[in-house]
Amino acid sequence: MKAFRMMAALLLLTMATPGWAHGIWFAQRAGRLALVYGEGAEDVEVFSRRDRITALQAFDAAGRPVEVRTVPAEPMVFISADAAAIVLATTMDNGHWSRMPSGKWMAGTKDSVAGATTTGRYLKYGIHLLAAPAGGMQPVAGMAFQIVPVGKRFPQRSGDVLTVRVLHEGRALPGAEVWPDLVNDPDGVPVRTDADGLATVTVRNQGLNVIRAEYVARGDADGKVDLVEHFATLSFALKPLAD
Repeated sequence: MKAFRMMAALLLLTMATPGWAHGIWFAQRAGRLALVYGEGAEDVEVFSRRDRITALQAFDAAGRPVEVRTVPAEPMVFISADAAAIVLATTMDNGHWSRMPSGKWMAGTKDSVAGATTTGRYLKYGIHLLAAPAGGMQPVAGMAFQIVPVGKRFPQRSGDVLTVRVLHEGRALPGAEVWPDLVNDPDGVPVRTDADGLATVTVRNQGLNVIRAEYVARGDADGKVDLVEHFATLSFALKPLAD
């Protein structure tokens, strides 16, 4: 039964992931913090997609919400947060996409895209650490899918290890795939979470790090949506080592 469930999950993932599947994360652009939408070295413009951002939150060191807002400036969407913010969290609903027999993907569900064979809903999540957490970090309340660092000591150098917990609807998710570096090695070998939703990865960069996790769930019972793909990132930047 376990093997069957794993094969079914792999089949769903194969169906779910068109070649242009991207994630969201936060990174510096022209000296300002921006919301990035892309994969690997590709950085797609976010400005026209800004209405797909369904949630944006910021928290201080005590986990209290603080003010944060988007500052759209074509083609980017920058972020302005209270000086006390150390954690940012956002969600993007990329909508429904249907696959045609030719392999082409079109926006919409099966009932609106004639001839479609598969329909998925694609949700993106991003957590960014503006400062290293002091001790363990609490999950972001209400965020459906997320990567949360655990442990008392946060990495300071590339090559250090980081243990994370992957949560879905607030519960630890075993068997989820975690990639250490979405930006510089998007096709790298993933690590699977254990029974407690934990995975340990090696921090790759003395600079921006974007860790990625994916989970594919079944869609609606009415068959209009075959699957729901959850794509989460955890991003942070390590300062360059002193000369």
